Amino acid sequence: MKAAVLNNNKFEIREVPRPSLKEHENGAIVKVIGCGLCGSDLVKIRTGKAKNGTVLGHEVVGEIVEINTKTNFEEGDKIVLGHHVPCFNCIYCWGGNYSMCRHFKDTNIIPGGFAEYIYVSEEHLKNTVFQVNANLSDVEAAFLEPLGCCIRAVKRSGIEDDTKNLIIGLGSIGILMGQVVNCYGNKSFGCDLIYDRVRLSENYNFEKSFFIQDEETVLNEMKNYAPYGFDNVFLTAGSSKSLDFAVKAVRDGGKIIVFSSTKDNLAGFKNNDIYYRELTIMGSYSPSPMDLEDSIELIESGKVNVSGLSEVYPLAQINKAVNETLSNTIIKAFIKI
Repeated sequence: MKAAVLNNNKFEIREVPRPSLKEHENGAIVKVIGCGLCGSDLVKIRTGKAKNGTVLGHEVVGEIVEINTKTNFEEGDKIVLGHHVPCFNCIYCWGGNYSMCRHFKDTNIIPGGFAEYIYVSEEHLKNTVFQVNANLSDVEAAFLEPLGCCIRAVKRSGIEDDTKNLIIGLGSIGILMGQVVNCYGNKSFGCDLIYDRVRLSENYNFEKSFFIQDEETVLNEMKNYAPYGFDNVFLTAGSSKSLDFAVKAVRDGGKIIVFSSTKDNLAGFKNNDIYYRELTIMGSYSPSPMDLEDSIELIESGKVNVSGLSEVYPLAQINKAVNETLSNTIIKAFIKI
């Protein structure tokens, strides 16, 4: 089968062995229809964290073509999935930190989703795989996992009713995050350095989005909507400069929720800002199976709009998709297999 294999931080389309159920006791072989290109894929490519020979991709929508299972899934089912499964029985799971579970980190689909076929385990089928509603397009269905990440972040924030929330970074995750905030009965505001993204967010029910040309000017404008600062600030931009801006934008006693990594990993929040202003800084990493259940419901019901965010590329043009995403030419790519 064909797969996009990493070699020196670029993809090469190669013939690789197709996974087989004979290699595993239970599970399914899924013919991949398409796979979203995630920001975490880009980080691994950019930083060299993914080894040569790796097949990336986890935002998979596909069709079951072989199966041996005790679940209700059958051959021919169109499915979408989450790629990690927690054990539900460790100190991390007991504390609700499912994405810190060591079993969660060790489980995955085989190989990654930028391949014609993948193996999905029995425990995936039981916990993180969902049938796709006939009304959903392939591209829409592939947002299951990234939307689940946003749901997880909003849940972790402990967000209360009628709060004002700022999303810093209006890429696909930022636009999803703002909509999830709205679903929980709150007002979402956005900001970005890219004007086209600010304009795009206006189509997704943000209360107001701000184009950051001059930081102080924008902060003063924000006071017209949040005089004391924002109750919660969600960081979805991978820029070190956004950390300092978040501290300036949040109200005293407010929360900053970090859902992004920074390129240099050198910037940080200042101790005295946290101490004297009683700020809460928290991270949110990856969704639990319960968040994925909420995600598919929000997509199917139309409460979260995921249309118009992705550009479709064939597998042969995956490097073009990577380059155009990194250059901010597009918001997000969906790789048609």
